[in-house]
Amino acid sequence: MTVLTDALADPRSSARLQAVMAAGTTPDPADLGVLVAQCAVEPDFFVRDMLTWALTRHRAEDVVARVLPELERPEPQARSQALHTLSKIGDPDAWPAVRPLLEDHDDEVLRAAWRTAVALVPDDERAPLARTLAVQLGIGDRERRLSLSRALVGLGEDTVRPVLAAAADRGADAVREHVRDTERLLHDPDAASALALERARREVALGRTRSVKG
Repeated sequence: MTVLTDALADPRSSARLQAVMAAGTTPDPADLGVLVAQCAVEPDFFVRDMLTWALTRHRAEDVVARVLPELERPEPQARSQALHTLSKIGDPDAWPAVRPLLEDHDDEVLRAAWRTAVALVPDDERAPLARTLAVQLGIGDRERRLSLSRALVGLGEDTVRPVLAAAADRGADAVREHVRDTERLLHDPDAASALALERARREVALGRTRSVKG
């Protein structure tokens, strides 16, 4: 057992955070396996984010080699955290391994896959990616929808606008509403907070309506 392994077993999240920060400040290749393994089980969001930072302090090719197998693990957190790390490293060679997770059954993994795909997709596959993402329009809660809108916007207006238009033409009301929200983000990236608030209000109003109806 290494010193880092022992520190990461501490029940205090503050102690684990300090251990990971130290590991990233003075990166040691011997710690790579421990850091990657902790990503799959770490319960604290801030520690997980620090784990990704610590991993990015190592040689990119070494980290990618360690992280790619995590994409095939059954634990959703292992997959989502691996995707998050790959998005920060930005190695386009990881794109083929990321693409299958665009059909993942777990929402958190799916959202991480959207972000990572936009960061890594080759230029000649941006339009197919936009069409793949557009299939998800109108599905899920406000956080999921906003994540998808941000991913689509990240592909660029020229790529996304025709895909949004096609989705609006053939989609149900929920799809058209989601398309409108995404188009707002295209024009004003700062509109994300307003969109989230508006959708929250609509959901609250809908909930009240349902409760009144019994």
